[in-house]
Amino acid sequence: MLLRYFYDEKLAHASYMVGCQRKGEAVIVDPMRNIEPYIQVAEKENMKIVGALETHIHADFVAGSRELADRFGATMYISDEGDENWKYQNLEGINHVLLKDGDKFELGKLTFEVMHTPGHTPESISFLLTDGAAADKPIGIFTGDFVFAGDIGRPDLLEKAAGIQGTADAGAKVMYTSVERFKQLPDYLQVWPAHGAGSACGKALGAVPSTTVGYEKQFNWAMQFDNEPDFVTALLDGQPEPPYYFAVMKSVNKIGIELIKNLPELQVITSVEEIEGLIAAGQQVVDTRDAQSFSQGHIKGTMNVPFNNSFTNWMGWIVNYKEPLYLLVDPTQMNDMLIALRSIGIDQVLGYADVEGMTQQANVLDSYENVTPLEAKAMMDAEDVAVLDVRNLTEYNEGHIEGAQHIMVGTLKNRLDEVPNKKLIVQCQAGGRSAIAASVLKAKGFHNLVNMTGGYGQWVKEVK
Repeated sequence: MLLRYFYDEKLAHASYMVGCQRKGEAVIVDPMRNIEPYIQVAEKENMKIVGALETHIHADFVAGSRELADRFGATMYISDEGDENWKYQNLEGINHVLLKDGDKFELGKLTFEVMHTPGHTPESISFLLTDGAAADKPIGIFTGDFVFAGDIGRPDLLEKAAGIQGTADAGAKVMYTSVERFKQLPDYLQVWPAHGAGSACGKALGAVPSTTVGYEKQFNWAMQFDNEPDFVTALLDGQPEPPYYFAVMKSVNKIGIELIKNLPELQVITSVEEIEGLIAAGQQVVDTRDAQSFSQGHIKGTMNVPFNNSFTNWMGWIVNYKEPLYLLVDPTQMNDMLIALRSIGIDQVLGYADVEGMTQQANVLDSYENVTPLEAKAMMDAEDVAVLDVRNLTEYNEGHIEGAQHIMVGTLKNRLDEVPNKKLIVQCQAGGRSAIAASVLKAKGFHNLVNMTGGYGQWVKEVK
């Protein structure tokens, strides 16, 4: 048996290649949209990719199953659990197998058994894997977004992200039943989840790539309850805000999305006048430099989302999927950036420009000031200012600057009417998210503001 692990740090997403070496065939579990890494490993290991297994209709990334089906004729193994709202669509012409609890299928000496594990979503399934060449019992289980290292999948996404009211409590109750069933599995089973630390699909995911059933039964907080009401209360409490794009992903993965090969080529923009014209016409233009460089000088009207491990998440919050997007970039990063954006279905990227060239061409650059917590406190004492806290609500509730108004950065663009009409001190926990928020406010015409570097964490040390 061949087992390979793939991890996208920007999405905290794990996927797996499972192959029968004797047969020379492999399947991919919960594949990402960029299938090139799988192709490279398959070629190296002399494997033919014949299938794609999905544990559920994902909300946080575009699944690559349809790309694999198009490129290799791979069979999609997908859930047929849940009601009519959770059935895959547009499967005509695609080899696919619909799966229910207890179903089995084979790949050479490998056997996959389906276990229906609803709660995160109604159709969620897990795959028990048995290597028949070595044993007659399962070696592990691919849990998708059901069980993570140290956590379990959140049941509130359908309500918070997809807008399906009343599903959070019902999902939590079903999750209790699924967890109780998981506890009956043998302790030795390896657990291979679809996400690691940093994913918004749970609230306390661990950073290790795999775990075991026995370890999770001992130390996973969600496995410690022996009654449903307490479990439901604990599971729903303190879940982070799901990014806006989660609702888009649910639809995309259910009905399908355009294949990457059919997306238009990007326009290379060489004139700052063209960039300024796009901004004047109301188009989205995002500067992808680090926050410090952006704050010191940027083209007026651009937003700033630095290209780092948080890039995909914040672009999913801030970008309007229905409108064209233009990027100011380091051209050497453009390919990686495009992969990241397409991983969450941002396909309307129409053009890009060299950010250094554009800022050098511009006659006038905009900027904003960064201040320390001590400087911010002095401003609060001497001027009529408002403090805008853009952290998650759970962080704000745990402690905040007295009098600070809370608007989470990802929701800011839709709540501009709530922003105080006075000088703003924008802050988060460490200064990164508040820099993004400052750029969004600047692009929307709020120019009387400063960004507090170090954030609330530094404020507690220096001021409080």
